[in-house]
Amino acid sequence: MKSRMVFLLLVILVGSPVLAQQLTIESWRNDDLGIWRDIIIPAFNEQYPDIEVVFAPTAPAEYNAVLASKLQAGTAGDLITCRPFDNSLNLFLEGHLASLNDLPGMDNFSDVAKSAWITDDGSDVFCVPMASVIHGFLYNQDVFSELGIEEPATWEEFLALLEAVKADGTYAPLVMGTNDQWEAATMGFQNIGPNYWEGEEGRLGLIDGSVGYDDAGFVAAFEALAEWQPYLTDGYQAVAYPDAQNLFTLGLGAIYPAGSWDIGTFNPQVDFEMGAFRPPPPAGQDTCYISDHTDIALGVNTASSNQEAARTFLEWMTTAEFAELYTNQLPGFFTLSNHPINVEDPVAQEFISWRGECETTIRSSYQILSRNAEVNNENDLWNASAQVLNGTLTPQEAADFVQSRLATWYAPQQ
Repeated sequence: MKSRMVFLLLVILVGSPVLAQQLTIESWRNDDLGIWRDIIIPAFNEQYPDIEVVFAPTAPAEYNAVLASKLQAGTAGDLITCRPFDNSLNLFLEGHLASLNDLPGMDNFSDVAKSAWITDDGSDVFCVPMASVIHGFLYNQDVFSELGIEEPATWEEFLALLEAVKADGTYAPLVMGTNDQWEAATMGFQNIGPNYWEGEEGRLGLIDGSVGYDDAGFVAAFEALAEWQPYLTDGYQAVAYPDAQNLFTLGLGAIYPAGSWDIGTFNPQVDFEMGAFRPPPPAGQDTCYISDHTDIALGVNTASSNQEAARTFLEWMTTAEFAELYTNQLPGFFTLSNHPINVEDPVAQEFISWRGECETTIRSSYQILSRNAEVNNENDLWNASAQVLNGTLTPQEAADFVQSRLATWYAPQQ
């Protein structure tokens, strides 16, 4: 009887399907749940049918606190979506994220691409870069055609273009406000600035202390920003970010200083063709620079019981297949890998094409320099950039303000 029961049990076990390994992804991007569920995960499962993946996002504002609570309780998912820089670095230093130095495919990412998810000494990479956003300018092609103007190749041509739009008087040359401050820095200073501080050379110089915000390149960036003032939307000091978006959507302006993340916002709303051009360098400057800013990545929870499956998913994320899939499903969020891919959205394709024309960098304040909560370099740039556009600080005063604040706590700048 006992032998027969053992035999029946073996028959049941052998005849039962093997349970798939299950991976859970923690993320703050609840807006793209459908894309992961319906497109990305099924594409992965075509190659790895025995690994079940569940995308389980949290509301963006709650993500950090919820994730910290889950990690402490040991209930966090197998894969952790990584915000850029210090938030994820702290998770690694606390032992929650695994080193990915030996993950196959990591050599598909440049040093700039990995800069948001690497230790200060460069010894450990702990998240697979997923996407960046690129800075530039969107424009209304109907307005350009009506006024007989073309995309500028140099800074001087850009200013002449703005003057032509202003002289016509029908449209706002530049649709942007300073009410929220961050746009002045993000779509202003950090957009055009790399052409003046020479991208990574200037940014890394701030970190090692070899240059300061009061040096020529950064002062020149504030001077260039100040030249926008006569061309901004009427009453721009009171214009908030959503207001500027609405003005451009309604066709009331010619040019919108942009991040590529705006493409997905504008596509379903505008009734005109959009174009895009990169930040134009000064005449005679052979090299151009763009801000290709690191935005999102994915890492392995060290407490996961499915390490091998988690690493399999991350390795798949380093491939050209994932790069093209993700970029086309989220226009304006571009793969950080170096795979050549086909981008379907024409405006998004224009943005990503600049990688082949220009040197890339990231925003100057994001790595290391904004770690002081009370004297935050990023917030200081918001303040200074808005004041330059409002005419309450000169470019030199803005540079001196930002530099003096950084020097109060950051040793390499003292």
